[in-house]
Amino acid sequence: MPRIKPRSFRVARRAAVVVGALTLTVAVATSLSSPTPSVAAESQTKVILNGKPVPVHFNDGDSFRVLGGDFNGSKARLSGYNTLESYGAVHQWGSWDLHELYVLAKMGTYNGRDGIWECETDGATDTYGRMLVWCPKLAEQQIRMGYAHAMSIDDNPARPELVEAQREAITKRRGIWAHGAPEFVLTSLHSKEEDVDGHGTYNRLVSSVDGHSVKWRHSTRYAECDRVCHYEYSVDAAVVDELLIAAKADPTISPFLAALSNADARTVLYDFAKFRHINRKIAEDQRDSLDDLLTAWADAGKFGAQKRTEGACMLHVPFDRRFGGGKAECLK
Repeated sequence: MPRIKPRSFRVARRAAVVVGALTLTVAVATSLSSPTPSVAAESQTKVILNGKPVPVHFNDGDSFRVLGGDFNGSKARLSGYNTLESYGAVHQWGSWDLHELYVLAKMGTYNGRDGIWECETDGATDTYGRMLVWCPKLAEQQIRMGYAHAMSIDDNPARPELVEAQREAITKRRGIWAHGAPEFVLTSLHSKEEDVDGHGTYNRLVSSVDGHSVKWRHSTRYAECDRVCHYEYSVDAAVVDELLIAAKADPTISPFLAALSNADARTVLYDFAKFRHINRKIAEDQRDSLDDLLTAWADAGKFGAQKRTEGACMLHVPFDRRFGGGKAECLK
């Protein structure tokens, strides 16, 4: 895979114009260029957590560290939405430059710090041990301003009010949507060697339409600073119509589609042809098997002549190379 060499911060001004926040962006750029911790990096924001005011430090636009109260010391992940990674310029899609989306990720962080938010938690944690916290007004504002996208962690759509806020942001071309919206946002990358429990490796894709998540399963070992993209493929509707007939007659594929209407079965085939993953209409424990079968069809050219275009992309940077003096070269 191609490597990405570090680039300058010269495009920060363009992103600021897009979102109408030049002053804030200059402040962000200044803090990013400083080799020593800035005042902003040590900032505290007051959050009303379960009815009690507590100080927190926003690490980025969708997480904070609790600095007092009953949950003192807890790392919190804010649920319902996701901001882009702020440890470096790693996201890209459409005509965006990596550094422009980096600026917008930082602006989401500053937006989180600039307010008093009412939040609640029952103390439950995510797979990384972070306490899950729901801050409704913050979530809606981050999404409506185009600093974040609505997200659930499974097949279910995100909360309706957040999906609606995102539709408005996309329509108004705010923030991360200023140059259009990919069908799926690539939010995380995991290289094959990270599969320490034998459950398989996947990258997370999140629908820009309703916020549901897709596990993009793979067995690829990524090198540091590899550029990884989710691709979209052109689809001939007539070919899909023909394949629906063939699939329902195929003894290996038809069992996966038997419980679906023709319309839903066609959607499964169409989505695979376009995105190369299995639609959520198929039960999760059956998706890998159907994916293998349809991948064989794709390799055999049964989906016709398809043009492949880039959707959302990310640079792969191992966790231990994201911060400090040992940063990956593409983050410098």
